[in-house]
Amino acid sequence: MSTTTATSHNEQKITAASVRARKGAPAAAGGKLAALTAYDVVFARLADASGVDIVLVGDSLGMMVQGHANTLPVTLDEVVYHTKAVVRGVRHAHVVADLPFMSYQASVEDGMRAAGRLLQEGGAEAVKIEGGAEVVPLVARLSSFGIPVMGHVGMTPQWVHQYGGFRVQGRAQEAHDRILEGARALADAGAYAMVVESVPESLGAEITSALSIPTIGIGAGAACDGQILVMHDVLGLDPDWKPRFARRYAQLGQAARAAFSAYVADVREGSFPAAEETFK
Repeated sequence: MSTTTATSHNEQKITAASVRARKGAPAAAGGKLAALTAYDVVFARLADASGVDIVLVGDSLGMMVQGHANTLPVTLDEVVYHTKAVVRGVRHAHVVADLPFMSYQASVEDGMRAAGRLLQEGGAEAVKIEGGAEVVPLVARLSSFGIPVMGHVGMTPQWVHQYGGFRVQGRAQEAHDRILEGARALADAGAYAMVVESVPESLGAEITSALSIPTIGIGAGAACDGQILVMHDVLGLDPDWKPRFARRYAQLGQAARAAFSAYVADVREGSFPAAEETFK
């Protein structure tokens, strides 16, 4: 993205309402939505300055930051903490925070309290909820009380054990129909946007066509109204990990390892600190 384009996107704060208005928007009206995850103030500030539309504080922090095998160990307190940090670095992008595992599944009331904390304590401007028809009552309740909800259908990581791993969903007709109907139900309940993850390209296109709200794909094909990727995948922070649906735009993991190695060598041989790095 050019500096000119980034600046034009950053002239005003992006909100849930302006995200919703970008459904099928041509380039002259902002074009497709670009979203990234972030988990701290430094990378949130960099993402915001790039002109990104949405910054998601994802429960993917369990894997990217904490080193877990999946997102299930992440707690609501941890998402609140990371959201606070991200919000401090964002001026223009729309900030969304994930409702983590078991913060909303037991009852609508639990979900209301958890979402309230993400907005009130964390400073998020919307929450993202995984699931289809089963979370419609919560989405409707949150929306009726002014809490914007981003849906998330397809491969929902909080269902990882039921799926038997992180697998593409919606190839079988039954799963295809369930995901499509779930997406429609979420939109009808008041969701203002929809993440569609790891589904066949044809299903991503079908969901996008069926909904009046924007879809944001991750492994769901180019027909979606926008795309989201995990920050670490975009930057190549883990040189040994690259999901099929991601594109590396940098190799910062390799660069960081080289920088650390150079620092270690300088310390060991005594060339750091030099005179200009020492107080007199």
